[in-house]
Amino acid sequence: MADEDFEIFDARFNSRVKTSARLDHLFDDCRWAEGPAYFPAHRQLVWSDIPNNRMLRYDETSGGVSEFRNPSNFSNGHTVDRQGRLVSCEHGARRVSRTEPDGSITVIADRFEGKRLNSPNDVVVRSDGSIWFTDPTYGIDSDYEGHRADSEIGASLVFRVDPQSGEIRKVADDFTQPNGLAFSPDETKLYIADTGATHVPGHPRHIRVFDVGADGVSLGGGAEFCESTNGLFDGFRFDRDGYLWTSAGNGVHCYAPEGRLVGVILTPERVANVCFGGPRRNRLYICATTSLYAMTLPVIGARTF
Repeated sequence: MADEDFEIFDARFNSRVKTSARLDHLFDDCRWAEGPAYFPAHRQLVWSDIPNNRMLRYDETSGGVSEFRNPSNFSNGHTVDRQGRLVSCEHGARRVSRTEPDGSITVIADRFEGKRLNSPNDVVVRSDGSIWFTDPTYGIDSDYEGHRADSEIGASLVFRVDPQSGEIRKVADDFTQPNGLAFSPDETKLYIADTGATHVPGHPRHIRVFDVGADGVSLGGGAEFCESTNGLFDGFRFDRDGYLWTSAGNGVHCYAPEGRLVGVILTPERVANVCFGGPRRNRLYICATTSLYAMTLPVIGARTF
């Protein structure tokens, strides 16, 4: 990786990356790579290959890749909860599920007010155990990443699942296509991408920021945090200093806490999602169209569970 493979817009980006670092190309047999989730105890990464209806597993110790689940119900976004369990968004089954330690599957959410969800897209778990997820229509728009169907809800919403009661609550309803989401490192703010421009010209291609209420349930605010300068945002994560690392059309964009684009890691393919992993959480894994990439950074990823 050479200096020209980065774009630097603010001197602060120089402390976020090493321009002498290499972008490692780990795997390249996907149709649309998405939803990386890292398991520290096993030093393994699980991610989705949505159109191929499978989940893949990368072993950090050997460099080997194998199938984790096939078929996968056209799974998309994943995260790991505080008990080390995989939480998944499934386009095909139109649900959010959890994989238990014995391999069994628990359905977390598949309906709201008696109506089937659209196609859950991305998911995060807050430290109180609540599960937050987005529900756009990408998995029911066609048979490419799920099963074509009409929306029963009639809108694309953001939901919260209560950790005690399992109640599914709508927390945001003013999105065209809510997509990636992540909490700030202190969990006082929730950031949500809107990729509405995929469906309606001139509609959003931005990330909004919400204040999380003292009750840990309600959201306030919702101002635009940043707008994509290349393609669309999808999945994103924070480092522990509050810098946001997001997918975009030409690579991984890094935003300072106030919303300024400070730099870009350029990639050969359009990026869909990222997550931090490695023994020190300073290995940035990048799902980009057909491939899985990674780069070691001089910063530490924020804990996501």
